Amino acid sequence: MGNDYERNENKRPSQEKSTFFSTSFIRFLGGKNLLFFLLITLLLGVIIFVYDKISFIFVPLQVLFKVIILPGVLGVILYYLLRPPLKLLVRWKVPRALGILILYILVAGFITLLALLVFPFLRDQFTSLVQEFPVYFMSAAESVVSFLNNSRINEYFQTVNFNYDEFLTDFQDDLVITVKDTMANIASGVASGITGFLSAVTGILLSLVIVPFITFYLLYEGEKLPKFILKIFPPRMRDGIGEVFHDMDKQISSYIQGQILVSFCIGVMMTIGFQIIGLEYALLLGFLAMITSVVPYLGPAIAATPAAIIAIVNPGYMIVKLAVVWTIVQLIEGKFISPQIMGKSLSIHPITIIFVLLTAGSLFGVPGVILGLPGYALLKVLITHAYRLFKKRYNEFQTDEANLYEKKAN
Repeated sequence: MGNDYERNENKRPSQEKSTFFSTSFIRFLGGKNLLFFLLITLLLGVIIFVYDKISFIFVPLQVLFKVIILPGVLGVILYYLLRPPLKLLVRWKVPRALGILILYILVAGFITLLALLVFPFLRDQFTSLVQEFPVYFMSAAESVVSFLNNSRINEYFQTVNFNYDEFLTDFQDDLVITVKDTMANIASGVASGITGFLSAVTGILLSLVIVPFITFYLLYEGEKLPKFILKIFPPRMRDGIGEVFHDMDKQISSYIQGQILVSFCIGVMMTIGFQIIGLEYALLLGFLAMITSVVPYLGPAIAATPAAIIAIVNPGYMIVKLAVVWTIVQLIEGKFISPQIMGKSLSIHPITIIFVLLTAGSLFGVPGVILGLPGYALLKVLITHAYRLFKKRYNEFQTDEANLYEKKAN
């Protein structure tokens, strides 16, 4: 009996047929998995090629996306901002529809108050700053040139025959010519572009009118949408898909609510700090810092530029005072405000954030900069859960600690 077993075992290696995938080199590259990978890559290439040739079919979808993107994004932002107070009202036994109406009245009153009290002052400061900013810019440039003339750097520039006084004069002349040409082009293009301008303004106004309706339905029935989508999937997948929806909702709500609250705190602190040091246009610069702080890392740097130009022109070491205020605000925001409000909700490394913002901005412009991080957070959630499911499916030694993808007995 034992001898028969040994004879059978000895025969098996000789009975195995040598194939292309059994060679050492191909097995090292992955064997049949390599073939599957190459076929999938080829299939993706064919699909991309075909879609590129019939791209005209997707033009209506592109137009639809452009139409709904602005009201959709604004509606989602308002939904996540108004959802916490709405939950509080519902907890106090207030009907959901009545609670939404109360929130709408409060928001409309707040916007009206800002329009009557703050907006006129900001408008006057903005108009004055636009008119005087070229003067501030040239004065700041002349101050830098004066500093260079009295520093040791001047000796280096002389050795390389670089005259920055002449460079500044040429730059000023080029700036004036550029402004004149730009204004002439705008004046000549007004008549030809008036139709497109009116259509764009009309589209934006219609989008803003639609936002309250989108927000209302999101607040009224937004909690039912994930449950409705879950019914589409098989029962054994619903727990895992529900966890994905929960994580995505948590990421988006944490980012929107936290980032707006952090930006508001930065704007208030900046305004107070600018007022203390006596910087001109303190309210406008604080408001600009609040708006740009919605974009992490890059936003504060953008807001610091006009403030630094104005500070350089003002006497009394105003630029040093501005640097002190900016440093204190950034330390308070980085050490106390952001950790308490946002915590580690996104869990994204600062270098990754910068690369995401630069890439999204290059691809999609300003909307990409604003929506790049939440989009990356959603993609990260999807990839994380897909990779966990992949390991659970193909690795028998991988345990599912959260029991998200275990098959139900029933």
